[in-house]
Amino acid sequence: MKNRIGIGCIIFFICTHVLGQDTLRINIQQADSIFISSNFQLLAASMNVSAQKAQIIQSKLYPNPIFTADVNLYDPSSNKVFHVGNTGQKVFQLEQLIVLGGKRKAEIELAKSNAAASEIEFQQLIRQLKFQLHNTLHTIGQQKYLLNKYTNQLYFLDTLLSAYEVQVNKGNIPLKELIRLKGAYIQLYNDRAEMYQNFLTSTSTLQTLLQTDKIVLPINTDFQIDRFNTMIGIGELKELASTNYPGIQLLNQQIVSANQNLALQKKSAIPDLNLFFSYDQRGGAFNNQINSGIAIPLPLWNRNQGSIKASKFEIEELSYLKQAKETELASAITNYYSLLKQTVEEYQKAMKLYNDGFEITVLGMNKNFQKRNISIIEFMDFFESYNNVLAELYRIKTQIILSAEQINLLTGKDIY
Repeated sequence: MKNRIGIGCIIFFICTHVLGQDTLRINIQQADSIFISSNFQLLAASMNVSAQKAQIIQSKLYPNPIFTADVNLYDPSSNKVFHVGNTGQKVFQLEQLIVLGGKRKAEIELAKSNAAASEIEFQQLIRQLKFQLHNTLHTIGQQKYLLNKYTNQLYFLDTLLSAYEVQVNKGNIPLKELIRLKGAYIQLYNDRAEMYQNFLTSTSTLQTLLQTDKIVLPINTDFQIDRFNTMIGIGELKELASTNYPGIQLLNQQIVSANQNLALQKKSAIPDLNLFFSYDQRGGAFNNQINSGIAIPLPLWNRNQGSIKASKFEIEELSYLKQAKETELASAITNYYSLLKQTVEEYQKAMKLYNDGFEITVLGMNKNFQKRNISIIEFMDFFESYNNVLAELYRIKTQIILSAEQINLLTGKDIY
């Protein structure tokens, strides 16, 4: 019995003190602000965006000229080493690649397109992590509410069990009633332990997202059902999703990049021109000879056929992927819309049963049971029903938030 009382006190202490110390209390807007400025995964992704933008600068740069120096190492006729003076030999040549066929412009456009795709990927990552952030914040709020309810009930049962043990020892109360109360205590304790484990997991996720070692709790845990009373039509949601969903935007940009790459590969079949100038001291037909010339590959066998064909297949692949993503997106919107609508209806029905009067009834039942005005069977039936209602409300609220945030994620808009 002393062990049970100790456990009850520890539980109460954890809930009322540990959760309150070194705690960061924030709302959704503050969480978003901390997340954007502190999340290492986002900061790393932003570096990739900057790297892709740097590639635009690189694509605008023209090929460097090549300078060649050819000097005499050993002159056997005069037995001289490095005979490069007025009577020796040296050749200097300057060579410049002239890019033809608009390849340089095509490379610039492709680099810009790749940078745009990296920006979309970055925005997609932001939305996915914010989705996880909002869900976790709402979940923690609901979990803490339920933990407080369970802790208060355990504290009440602990007190009740102490009094019952005294009465059982005196022979005033049957032992079976004490056993029934102990069974309820153990069941509730296990339920709370499981909920507390889930709470710690959610807290760990939130700390990782916000890069903090503090316990993060939402300031406002009130559940506002009013914002779901007027729901946007599913047709409008699908239209928003097809336009704003980052996954579709990314595929559209990748198709643009693939077409630009195809244009570049076709232009790459056009040979580039090498223009050179050279000075030859004594090795040519004349002394101090100055020459110029051009060099150009002859596209007899390699006309970049393989790369061109591969680029065409890439465009077709991306087109099929886009169609698959659009079908998947429409299906997901339909499913989450239906789930949200159904869960909101469940919540409204549940709240007809669970209201302020329900909590008043709980207090009344506790007092009446302590006064022995109701039987152990009546009390336990009500006690179990009350906890089932709390668990069901937790499930419904969590499901509503999850469905709403999923719709926000899929439409690319903060609708709810």
